[in-house]
Amino acid sequence: MFSLLRRGPGRLTPSQAHQRTGDGRAVLLDVREAPEWEAGHAPDALHLPLSRLTAGAPLPASAQGRPVVAICRSGHRSRQAARLLADRGIEATDVTGGMTAWAREGLPVTGGQGGGGVIA
Repeated sequence: MFSLLRRGPGRLTPSQAHQRTGDGRAVLLDVREAPEWEAGHAPDALHLPLSRLTAGAPLPASAQGRPVVAICRSGHRSRQAARLLADRGIEATDVTGGMTAWAREGLPVTGGQGGGGVIA
């Protein structure tokens, strides 16, 4: 018997995500909670915690109508966010390995006060 597997949204490496969002083709959406965001996030990323997204919060105005690349700490929450967004009809992917992999690849991380950040 055949089983139909639902294929989820695509996944990007941190470098691919950085390139895609850096050139303006997509917006980087950080779905971690506020303390994690404040500790360190990618410059120019938008913040919308997964908890708010699952509660029905809309995308920030600057992300509406644009492809979204979701990111979290390790890739689990961002995968959920990308699926949720895709179910809403939004073109969405997520970053494999999340901000941990992003920082490990030497990509920029900024803190809540604009200085260097850490991944919490």
